Amino acid sequence: MIRKTHIYAHRGANRLAAENTRTAFDFALQEDINGMETDIQMSSDDVAVLWHDRFLNKLGMPDKHIDDYKYAELQAMNFAAHFDPHASSETVMRLKDFLERYRAQTRLLLEIKNRDWEPLSRHELKVRQTLAQVGAHHGEEVLISSFNLDSLIFAHSCAPNFPLVYNMEPEQSIEEARTVLLENNFLYGYCLHISRLDVEMAALLRSHNKLIAVYTCNSEAEISQALELGVDILISDIPGYALKLRDYEA
Repeated sequence: MIRKTHIYAHRGANRLAAENTRTAFDFALQEDINGMETDIQMSSDDVAVLWHDRFLNKLGMPDKHIDDYKYAELQAMNFAAHFDPHASSETVMRLKDFLERYRAQTRLLLEIKNRDWEPLSRHELKVRQTLAQVGAHHGEEVLISSFNLDSLIFAHSCAPNFPLVYNMEPEQSIEEARTVLLENNFLYGYCLHISRLDVEMAALLRSHNKLIAVYTCNSEAEISQALELGVDILISDIPGYALKLRDYEA
């Protein structure tokens, strides 16, 4: 288990470049970060790609989803223009390319995004693809997370030893966290919204020897709170600032 809080860049350095793009990830690596978080969805022809939002609103298509398009069609779109119209064009990044480029450089947290409109078979395919593409792992170098507990249960059935992290919504209570802990001891850790992190929640998770991650800490107060409670992973849009606070407080 991590003993010093690790700082993870949220979708890369998303304040400097379009999130989940190669440029954002490369900028993040210019800091002394400990890891990067990203989001996995799937094209209509079953290619795992990196995209967070439910819709393609940032690309000017608020009524469309990633899985409305084949991978070749997504490649023709500029996924950086919404951040900077003058930036070089960047296509959607495949999970395969992300892993090949970055897993040797830093730790990774891969969040599988499962959507309400997708059939169960598609949820399971996304899980299987992610596990297959990650392949062999060592310790916490690659973690997989999801807000969908059923997807994590399925992932555990496919790869019993893989470290899986349950993402909790801000509205979920400590009672819900306790129930999930008792019913799903296989979970390696929990990723909490910063608003749900307090002494009682941290003590509960520590009593079960679970990794504690927290999202998304972007103010001095939020970062300091997470550091004071000794979380294992702190996810931030401003990882450089979080690093400075961590090392200053140490």
